[in-house]
Amino acid sequence: MDFKGKTVIVTGSTRGIGNDIAVRFASLGANVMLSGTSDSVHVAVEALREKGFSAAGYSGDLSSPAVAQGLIEKTVETFGSLDILVNNAGITCDKLLIRMEEEDWDRVIDVNLKSAYLCTKAAVRIMMKKRSGSIINITSVVGLMGNAGQANYAASKAGLIGFTKSVAREFAARGITCNAVAPGFIETQMTDSLSAEIKESYLKSIPLGRYGTPSEVADLVVFLASDSARYITGQVINIDGGLYM
Repeated sequence: MDFKGKTVIVTGSTRGIGNDIAVRFASLGANVMLSGTSDSVHVAVEALREKGFSAAGYSGDLSSPAVAQGLIEKTVETFGSLDILVNNAGITCDKLLIRMEEEDWDRVIDVNLKSAYLCTKAAVRIMMKKRSGSIINITSVVGLMGNAGQANYAASKAGLIGFTKSVAREFAARGITCNAVAPGFIETQMTDSLSAEIKESYLKSIPLGRYGTPSEVADLVVFLASDSARYITGQVINIDGGLYM
């Protein structure tokens, strides 16, 4: 797949799945705008530039309308246009519902769901004029099956699924596709913090018997953004080793 001349935004791309997605697009020739909430975004950008890739960075809280709009404007100012948006920014704040504070709920919904709404709303204005574009939302199998202690996270990810389907219907006539990728248990810093007992318990529920890798998620994302997937829209594609089927 060749993305030369294409411009991609990957939110939440300083580490984990988001960073692998950004690196993959850059390695395939795309101009990539990385985003994060700290100066680590600039470290990630420099790592790409040292490899000769075209990359820039933007730092801020994307649940703020001004910041989300600024991300889109900065991307167009830097690279001239926008072709692909990957809404990957997300956090967890896991607690049983009875102990979950309102701020725990609000923060997860804001970062995981509201930021996708704000970035997409700003991005489609650019894509509509071009009559082309691809939006990919990183949701989770938790949004499909639920998980104890993650009511806020599951709600945000289920919301992304409904959002994906609605956006796909609204903008199909303008040549814009919108799909969701739902990872299961992927080897990231999040899973590294789990105890050995919990990891073993999770593995027993995965038919393929292993965790996925960020690279495998990146494979799926770049496919959905490519011309090979131009007739795919409004879909939720699980990448979970058979965990949810």
